[in-house]
Amino acid sequence: MIRYYLILLCMLFTIGLHAQESPNSRQARRMFNEAYQKVYGPQGSRLSYSVNIIGIYKAQGTIWTKGKSSKFVEDRYTAWNDQITYTRVDRKKRTVTIYRSDDESRDKYASKFTFKPDNYNYHIANDKRGYVITLKAKKGVKGIKEADVLLDHHTRNPISIRVKVGFFHTTIKITNFKMGGISDQAFVFPRHQYSNYGIIDNR
Repeated sequence: MIRYYLILLCMLFTIGLHAQESPNSRQARRMFNEAYQKVYGPQGSRLSYSVNIIGIYKAQGTIWTKGKSSKFVEDRYTAWNDQITYTRVDRKKRTVTIYRSDDESRDKYASKFTFKPDNYNYHIANDKRGYVITLKAKKGVKGIKEADVLLDHHTRNPISIRVKVGFFHTTIKITNFKMGGISDQAFVFPRHQYSNYGIIDNR
């Protein structure tokens, strides 16, 4: 099961450029597009994250992305997505679970974090911490109600994402952002390393 924080983290980078409304909104979307290119451009990227979900769940790890490919590593789980197959390793249970890369059933929480760019109003503000881009859901939108994305003043790299879903907020802190130098091989599951794990094939 992909954890909440990974979905929230990926949410930042699924924003398109549509239905621009005001100079402020255009600036906010343009800066989102810049962040998207840094993370998902052909050069790829890597970053570390930590999250505390309303005091009941804490985690930290590293995620690599390149286009639609991704990989994340934390203490218990590692997952690879090479755009064809999504493979997740559970080191505690010593299992390898395999899905099609487009199979939403791999995460039962995905529907709670459904995100469509045109369902939100955008605003950017200059804060002493960095640029704060706020997304607020339009009336009737379910799932993510509000998000604040903090970008570094100088590099415009993401620093944190604060998201509101229902009645709670959670913040993902981002560190050690690196752009470029990511090989496609990073997203391929190294099957030989887990030859003694149980296989659960859900394709």
